[in-house]
Amino acid sequence: MDVTISQFIIDEFDANCSLLDHLQDTFFESSSVPFLGFDGPYCNATTDQIGTCWPKTAAGELVERPCPEFFNGIKYNTTRNAYRECMGNGTWASKINYSQCEPILDDKRKYALHYKIALIINYLGHCISVGALIVAFMLFLCLRSIRCLRNIIHWNLITTFILRNVMWFLLQMIDHNIHESNEPWCRCITTIYNYFVVTNFFWMFVEGCYLHTAIVMTYSTDKLRKWVFLFIGWCIPCPIIIAWAIGKLYYENEQCWFGKEPGKYIDYIYQGPVILVLLINFVFLFNIVRILMTKLRASTTSETIQYRKAVKATLVLLPLLGITYMLFFVNPGEDDISQIVFIYFNSFLQSFQGFFVSVFYCFLNGEVRSAARKRWHRWQDHHSLRVRVARAMSIPTSPTRISFHSIKQTAAV
Repeated sequence: MDVTISQFIIDEFDANCSLLDHLQDTFFESSSVPFLGFDGPYCNATTDQIGTCWPKTAAGELVERPCPEFFNGIKYNTTRNAYRECMGNGTWASKINYSQCEPILDDKRKYALHYKIALIINYLGHCISVGALIVAFMLFLCLRSIRCLRNIIHWNLITTFILRNVMWFLLQMIDHNIHESNEPWCRCITTIYNYFVVTNFFWMFVEGCYLHTAIVMTYSTDKLRKWVFLFIGWCIPCPIIIAWAIGKLYYENEQCWFGKEPGKYIDYIYQGPVILVLLINFVFLFNIVRILMTKLRASTTSETIQYRKAVKATLVLLPLLGITYMLFFVNPGEDDISQIVFIYFNSFLQSFQGFFVSVFYCFLNGEVRSAARKRWHRWQDHHSLRVRVARAMSIPTSPTRISFHSIKQTAAV
């Protein structure tokens, strides 16, 4: 199918093509090498409306020329050819065959519609996640009766997800021009966002470390210090992100530090520790499951039951969080189906992470549900008591009726 070409003529290409034709004729006329000229009619050298130079050609021949490198801002595959026929009467055919010239589109243009749908999924998932995370955060805040070390760890993990999602929304508000101008406050937002990304995985590491210490090492959880876990989850990511920011400032100081240049590995300063804690957590889980399958299978104590539930939640969430992060290092494949599946799968898991965390660590947590149920029943009882007291106080007392017969009886007594 012929490609429709915009109607404009490039005079420079006309001049260059005519000059090339003149130089060719002059060379062969002055050269001692015999040149077989055209015996019959021929087509003069010319340029078409997109600037492709067609040389002097004998009548009846089909000429091929490389496809243009750029046209209307679109890059084309120059390894392909365009074709034009020189008619028998020495005139060029009016139609030029550009059907083999395929545009080279980047992923954003090629999958523009899918990226738009994926962006909608991202916004929807982050909104749902923020709502669920805030509810879970308030439950842990209000239910003081369940504030053991295990639930405090859950609470901190949920807090990091709230902060990370809020920073994600701020990143989406950055205009493209600001992104290109590399404003300092824009770089600061990217740095804070990456800090909360790292704290996410370090608090997942704290989850695995706590369970591994309590189950595999049979170490009393009463002896575990809360400040140690707080230091691991909040403080250790700080020097990692500072080192990353310094590397970005000196080696990749562009585009608000968002994204990675080919051949440069500054982002691995914080991605490396994240991968390391993920691998350590998988080792923790392997040992935990091994112990649960042997020693704790027949145990029915309440503490063991809580450990089993926590392990189940971690078994679901850790691969989930790990898969979504490892997807950044996986090549989805060259075919369109693999690319599209990768786009949707990655956007769904990235945006709904917070929702899954709040569900498994809060809404399905037996301690949280039991404490919330007791709090609700206590509030209902208190509310109903207040209503009854208010109603009783609002009923007017009727005057006492004393009959003459009762007065006589009282006097007789």
